[in-house]
Amino acid sequence: MTSRSTVTRRTTRTPVARVPSSPAPARWSRRRGVSAVFAAVAALGMAGGALAPLGTALAAAQEKPVEVVSLWADSRGDAQALATDAAAPAPAHLDRSGFTVYVAPKPTPTPTPTPTPVEGESAGTTRSAPVMYSGGGSSTDWLSAAGIPESDWGYVDYIVSRESSWNPNATNASSGACGLVQAYPCSKVPGSGYDPVDNLRWANGYAVGRYGSWSEAYAFWSSNHWW
Repeated sequence: MTSRSTVTRRTTRTPVARVPSSPAPARWSRRRGVSAVFAAVAALGMAGGALAPLGTALAAAQEKPVEVVSLWADSRGDAQALATDAAAPAPAHLDRSGFTVYVAPKPTPTPTPTPTPVEGESAGTTRSAPVMYSGGGSSTDWLSAAGIPESDWGYVDYIVSRESSWNPNATNASSGACGLVQAYPCSKVPGSGYDPVDNLRWANGYAVGRYGSWSEAYAFWSSNHWW
């Protein structure tokens, strides 16, 4: 028998499974903390710089009152802007050297007939008013007394009817022609231009001397309405 001290107790040990322990938390280093702080500050600075203009615009929009612009005020403002911006036009210089000015001529005044002085009268002598015919008689009596052939009476009647309507005292107010055949000037008639016989006697010499016969005088008067 062995002694107690020498006896080795053999005990049976049951194996115990080891439970893995959780890893120890990583230690926060000082360098990482400083970097994180700087990163956060930088991010805030960038965000603030991006949002600053928007905030300013919103503040200005809120402060500026809303203006109501009418169509008339808008068009008036455009008109004033155009009037202000438009440059004053340079004065136009017209070249008048190529123009021709036409002046209408004044109408020629109708000449006033100057009475021809009778032989023996001076130019300054005042003539008395003509003596009008007051005697009687007919056209045939006057033609016979003037010595005009009866074959020419038809031509004489045509001319005298249109010149004076057989009025011995007929006078043209503008020319002064007088008598049955409107002798011009009246002073050419020997005797009196208002005496029908004297007037026809002078007309007979005028028709034959100027036209050759009363028929030719009639033809000329028919074409020209004067003789």
